[in-house]
Amino acid sequence: MNKHTIIKDALNKDDLKEIFREAGIKPGMTVEVHSSLRGLGYIVGYAQTVVDALLETVGYEGTVVMPLQAGSNSEPSSWRNPPADPSIWNKIRDSIPAFDPIESDAEEMGMVVDNFRRRQGVYYTRHPSCAFAAYGKYAKLICSHQNLHYPLNDQSPIGKMRELRAQVLLIGVDYDNCTGMHLGEYQSRTRPIVVCGGALDRGNGREWVKYLDIALDSKAFEEAGKRLEEDEKVKVLQVNQSTIKCFRLNDGIRYTREYLIEKYK
Repeated sequence: MNKHTIIKDALNKDDLKEIFREAGIKPGMTVEVHSSLRGLGYIVGYAQTVVDALLETVGYEGTVVMPLQAGSNSEPSSWRNPPADPSIWNKIRDSIPAFDPIESDAEEMGMVVDNFRRRQGVYYTRHPSCAFAAYGKYAKLICSHQNLHYPLNDQSPIGKMRELRAQVLLIGVDYDNCTGMHLGEYQSRTRPIVVCGGALDRGNGREWVKYLDIALDSKAFEEAGKRLEEDEKVKVLQVNQSTIKCFRLNDGIRYTREYLIEKYK
């Protein structure tokens, strides 16, 4: 928005709460949220207002969860956009700061995540590249454990959200942003195992660690999402230039698993 733009309409907290309720979010729900404010129009208070509206919509009995992924805290030999020259791989491994849920850059996660993670009372996991932040009734349970190896499997916060019958809320982003659907990749057993890396602090200072994971690829989530919509499993709203989608995490996991098994087996 440039200095010559005249703001002719605005969304406030009450507007957003009504939008979230219309999308299907109810008090007491556990909700995995992914968002981009681009396209929603002018929001009074920006990300702070969005987070306030989310927390008030689910209420004291609800829980809001957001992935806190630090994409740059990862094995540099796997970087693609842009790639890193092999001559500096070791320099990167030796220099990346240990993951910190408040201080580490989460450059790809957006303004809402950045505001959310700074809220008093938020719980975190501390995986170097696949962490989660959560606030609410089940936040401590969801963030109580996350393995270094295979960090998005059924023992991860995603698995806890699945057990809690969580909803997924996509605000201005599409299915390929849905971290929870990665559990469908694990369950499909169609992905190869890869060696990953990242910097963390386990209480004895910064260290670079290697860990195992599957070769995650969220491109499959788009096709799974299309099938979810075809089967009327998704509530879709259009707000200004932004699309909002809400669906059950268990459905997203199942449709991803079934799509990948169908495709590769």
